[in-house]
Amino acid sequence: MQVQGRKGIFAFTRHELALIAITVVWGGTFLIVQKAMTVSGPAFFVGIRFLAAGAVTCILFHKGMRGFTRREILGGIAIGFTLAIGYGLQTYGLQTITSSQSAFLTALYVPIVPLLQWLVLGRLPRLMSWVGIVLAFAGLVLLSGPDAGTISLSVGEIATILCAVAVAGEIILIGRLANDVDSRRITAVQLLSGGVFSLMAMPITGESVPDFSWIWLIAALGMGVASSIIQFTMNWAQKEVSPTRATVIYAGEPVWAGIFGRIAGERLPGLALLGAALIVLGVIASEMQPPKSMRKSDGEKA
Repeated sequence: MQVQGRKGIFAFTRHELALIAITVVWGGTFLIVQKAMTVSGPAFFVGIRFLAAGAVTCILFHKGMRGFTRREILGGIAIGFTLAIGYGLQTYGLQTITSSQSAFLTALYVPIVPLLQWLVLGRLPRLMSWVGIVLAFAGLVLLSGPDAGTISLSVGEIATILCAVAVAGEIILIGRLANDVDSRRITAVQLLSGGVFSLMAMPITGESVPDFSWIWLIAALGMGVASSIIQFTMNWAQKEVSPTRATVIYAGEPVWAGIFGRIAGERLPGLALLGAALIVLGVIASEMQPPKSMRKSDGEKA
């Protein structure tokens, strides 16, 4: 992507600055959700959160809520389904693991994306994707377990890894639809459908409506506004920002979550911190492009 006025790799366009901003917000949501889980179940909280987010989106962009296309409705529902699964599993995991662990494990979605594309679309991952996958797996081994460095995974960690798979599916769907839909309309559909799917899951998971609490209400409404802004910004900005640069920006999200967790008193062991760093490196490496000479030697188009 050629951007006029860019000077060097550290110069940012307004689309990239927007992604950086939501990455900071995104990193701060883990602690808030973890607090809400002390008074609410995951499916109910995620459902209210996304319904609130969908309502905020419809209000903010009410002038654009006309002329829905079939692709926006069906695509939005499909993305909403992955949102409900991903955030439901992530929220469930936050009941038993720290917000820092949750953020770094969720970041595994980036190296998982090329694996899903291989399994579903038959698209063989590039060399750097394999490098990212290896680094991320090594980081997972170091980050997982109560003492870190063990191969055993807790229920919360398994749920969060499955969340990363669902998020990878969401990213693939957004990538396939972003240039063919209106960002405002598909954001509204995916958030509202994600909320409905989450509430529909309550009887399946045996979850009941929690007693009223200002904690879950304020957290759900606040997360609803944050989710609306995050999802719309992703759909809007990824039309102009290359996947490689966007992924490097997104890699900062678990770092911010770790910073906020540290401020809140969370302390990860040394091996876990090394594992977190390897996951971030894996995220970045999986989207790095090899030199043109290597791509040509591998038979790829320059």
